Amino acid sequence: MKKEMEKIVALCKRRGFVFQSSEIYGGLQGFWDYGPLGVELKRNVREAWWSDMITTHNELITPEGAPKPFGMTGVETTIIMHPSVWKSSGHFDLFHDFMVDSKESKARFRVDHVSVAVAYASDEKPVACETYMADIGEEGLSKTKRKRLEKAIAEYEKENNLSNSETPQISVCNLMEYAKMLADSGIPATGKLEARCPETGGELTEPREFNLMFKTIIGALSGEEGTAFLRPETAQGMFVNFKNVVDSGRVKIPFGIAQIGKSFRNEITPRNYTFRSREFEQMEMEFFCHPDESFEWYKYWRDRRYNWYIKHGINPENLILRDHTQEELAHYSVGTADVEYAFPFMEENEYGELEGIAHRGDFDLRSHMEGKLVREGDQLVVEKNEHGQPKYKGSGKDLTYFDDQTRERFIPHVIEPAAGADRATLAFLCEAYYEDEQPDENGKMQSRTVMQFHPKLAPVKAAVFPLIKKAGMPEVAADIYGKLKKAGIQAVYDQQGAIGRRYRRQDEIGTPFCLTVDGETEQDNCVTLRDRDSLKQERVPIDDIVSEVQRRIQG
Repeated sequence: MKKEMEKIVALCKRRGFVFQSSEIYGGLQGFWDYGPLGVELKRNVREAWWSDMITTHNELITPEGAPKPFGMTGVETTIIMHPSVWKSSGHFDLFHDFMVDSKESKARFRVDHVSVAVAYASDEKPVACETYMADIGEEGLSKTKRKRLEKAIAEYEKENNLSNSETPQISVCNLMEYAKMLADSGIPATGKLEARCPETGGELTEPREFNLMFKTIIGALSGEEGTAFLRPETAQGMFVNFKNVVDSGRVKIPFGIAQIGKSFRNEITPRNYTFRSREFEQMEMEFFCHPDESFEWYKYWRDRRYNWYIKHGINPENLILRDHTQEELAHYSVGTADVEYAFPFMEENEYGELEGIAHRGDFDLRSHMEGKLVREGDQLVVEKNEHGQPKYKGSGKDLTYFDDQTRERFIPHVIEPAAGADRATLAFLCEAYYEDEQPDENGKMQSRTVMQFHPKLAPVKAAVFPLIKKAGMPEVAADIYGKLKKAGIQAVYDQQGAIGRRYRRQDEIGTPFCLTVDGETEQDNCVTLRDRDSLKQERVPIDDIVSEVQRRIQG
């Protein structure tokens, strides 16, 4: 973990943003609690997303870049659903990772998180040995790790007087292809690649499947009859309610169904703070449209979601919109793009996924109508069992849509922007962290830690200070504080310590505006408003404080 990330984690603990779950009992890996400030920050992230998707949406006006006006609505579905939902969707069979165990330490790892290359020139002498932990993925080795591996091989060549032609070139799609390349190369003797435990360097077990869904039991039944699952995503709740929403909401295609809720994945190796957790919150929307218009809508949502992060304070230099290669696409996907952020815990020029925007075609509605689908050539067909029957039956319900204007019936295509509320919150925390030096009340330069949140996301919007605890200043400050709270503005009141220290405390939690009642307030009926980022101070009439803070929050 980089030093900057260590500082962010320490600040989150110290100031009450994020705590380790069950910390007094030693903690529980992959689970995190949000403290007083963290819960406000995350709530603001959710509300900013919901506002963009639902609250401020006007179905009578075409948004900039959209093909046409569209409707939006929300739902809230259960965490535990009928087990057949996950069989038809493919999660029951396909939602797994491959894991390996260290034979020596018994530690467990995801296969794609273990990439230890040991290429042998003979049974005794390795050509190169490079150990590192990384998400390899379909896109292959990162530039940094590729250079590291190239350097290791080059050093061994030099030490053992080997020519470059005796070792393979590093041009691979993934670790398995690299292993094959080694095996097929001209390396003397055996020529092979092994994976070793990244902690001990010892041997690993053979990879095996591990289903990521948490199992539970419904009622008093046990065994298969009572088995159910905690949902691994919120999306299926919207698909199975498609017909209910159409029939009850009188919505017309194109329209979207949005949901924010908890999901659960039994990750083998949760890591990187809250980035990869076992319990997390998703902000997902399923957008249903005519098949002929689906690619236009895919491009629209892809661009809109990327710009949402920039609009709320992410520097474009730290953000990319990456299209998946053909090899990366899920079997149902027509196209997918990820919004990715340069998290501090990642290597230089590496990014972590914030949100995926997927063109899912008609896969989901068809699956819940017909049964689990698999790809055969260019077609998605119902998977059959040994008796020629559907392996997992769908609901049998008609989930087609009838357009009463064109008299056409069709299965809508779906565009899915799927964001993580926890990952978005983490990205905004990382982006906000900033250090500089500013003079204190005596003019002496002091280091300052600032959380430069967008005012909409800041957990606390305004802090109210009486300059001193006498001369009627506390009473005036308390009255201003009360007005802000009554207007729904999250504010704090602080009269302890020197004014410079109070400013520093608010800077460290990201409060954008500080309001100070001072000796001039009694004469001009104004307070000093101090801006967190520019440090500019100006006098604002007390009667205008609420409206002025509201205006500045909106930007």
